[in-house]
Amino acid sequence: MDRRHRSVLADRDFRLLYTADAAGRLGAQVSFLALPVLAQTVLHAGPGQVGVLSALGTVAFLLIGLPAGAWVDRMPKRTVLVAANLSRVVLTGSIPVAWACGALALPQMYVVVFLTGVATVFFDVAHLAYVPHLVGADRLVAANSTLSGLNQAADVSGRGIGGLVVQFVGPAAAIVADALGFLWSASSIARIRAAEPSPQRTATARPRLWRETAAGLRFVLGHPMLRALAAKGAVTNLAIQLCQVSFVVLFTEKLHLSAGMLGLVLSTGGIGGLLGAIVAPAVGRRLGHGRALWIVGAVTGPFALLTGFMAPGPLLWVGAAGWMITIVQTGLANVLAVSTRQTVTPAAMLGRMNATFRFLLTGALSVGALLAGLIGTCVGIRAAIFTGAVLIGISWLVVFCSPLRNVRHLHELGG
Repeated sequence: MDRRHRSVLADRDFRLLYTADAAGRLGAQVSFLALPVLAQTVLHAGPGQVGVLSALGTVAFLLIGLPAGAWVDRMPKRTVLVAANLSRVVLTGSIPVAWACGALALPQMYVVVFLTGVATVFFDVAHLAYVPHLVGADRLVAANSTLSGLNQAADVSGRGIGGLVVQFVGPAAAIVADALGFLWSASSIARIRAAEPSPQRTATARPRLWRETAAGLRFVLGHPMLRALAAKGAVTNLAIQLCQVSFVVLFTEKLHLSAGMLGLVLSTGGIGGLLGAIVAPAVGRRLGHGRALWIVGAVTGPFALLTGFMAPGPLLWVGAAGWMITIVQTGLANVLAVSTRQTVTPAAMLGRMNATFRFLLTGALSVGALLAGLIGTCVGIRAAIFTGAVLIGISWLVVFCSPLRNVRHLHELGG
C-alpha cells in the first residue's frame, strides 16, 4: 500500500510517540485540576494566589521561549524530549512527597510549577519540530489530526477522571498520576528507532544564540500568515485561560460544587476540541484551510458567553454545552493552523518558529491567568468569565483580516 494512504498509526515509531503523548497528557490533565484545588483546600490560597500559580506554569514561555527554539534547532529532538520528561517526573513527584511529610508550602508549589514549565517549553518546541521529521510532509495533516485528537481526548478523560481522583483520594495523591505519566512518556520516546536528521551546521562559526533567536522572531512576525496565526492564537489562549482559571474559583468558592463536577464540566471542552480535531481535515478540504479557521471561529465563539451564567441546576449544563461548542474551534485550529505553520516554514527554522509561537501563545496563558486573578479579585469572578468569553467571540476577526482568509489548500503555500 502507498505510504500516503496508510494510517500514521501503522508506523511503530509514530505509535510510540502517540503513546508517549497519551501518557504525558493524561497525567498533566489530572494535575490541571489537582494543583489549584490542592492550593485552595490544603494551603488556603485565594483567587489571586491561584491565578499566580496558574500563570507560573506558562510564564517560562515568556522568559526562555524564544531562545529555547534556537537551542532546540542545535540539538537532537528526541534527546530533548526524553530529558524534559525525566525532569518533569522529578519535579512533579516532589509535591506529593512534601505533602506526605507535612512540609508542603505555597512557595514550593510556585517553584515546582515554574520549573516544570521550563521543561515543558523544551518538550513542546522539540515535539513540534520532531513530528515533520518522523512522518514526512505527505502525512503531516493526518499526523497532526491524530495527535490533536489524542490531546483533546485526554482533555475529556483526564479532566473527568482527574476530578474524580481529586475528589476521592485527594489532590496531592492525584498528582502522582502526573509524575507516572511523564515517566511512561519518556520510556516510550526513548524506544523510537527512526533516524533523525542531524542538526544543521553552518560552514562558518556558529551564529550567536541571540541572533538565531531574533531571526526566528523576525521570520514569524514578518510572515503575514504566521503573524495572523500567532495573533489569533494568543488572543484565544488568553481568553480561554481567563475563563478556565475563573471556573476553578467559581466552582469551589461561589457555587460550592465538587472537584468531580468541575472536572466533568471542563471535560465538555475536551469533547468539543476532540470533535474539532476529528473534523478538521474534512472541514479544511470543504471550506479551505484558511477559511475554516475564521468561519468555524465566528460560528462557535459566541457560545462562550453562556458560561458566565453557570449556576447549580440546568444553567450549569447550558454553560457546559456552550463551552463544548466554543472549544470546537480550538481543536480544529490545532490541526489546520499547526499544519499551515509547518508547511510554510523551512526545516532549519522549525524549532525557532515553534518557539516563537509557544512564546506568544503560551505566554498569553500566563497573562490570562493573571488577569483572571486580578479581575476576579477586583470586580468579580463572573466578570472575568464574561471578559474571556467576549474575547473568544471576536478572535476570528484576526484571521478574517489576513491573507489566510481565502486560502484553500496547503500546497498553495509552498514551504
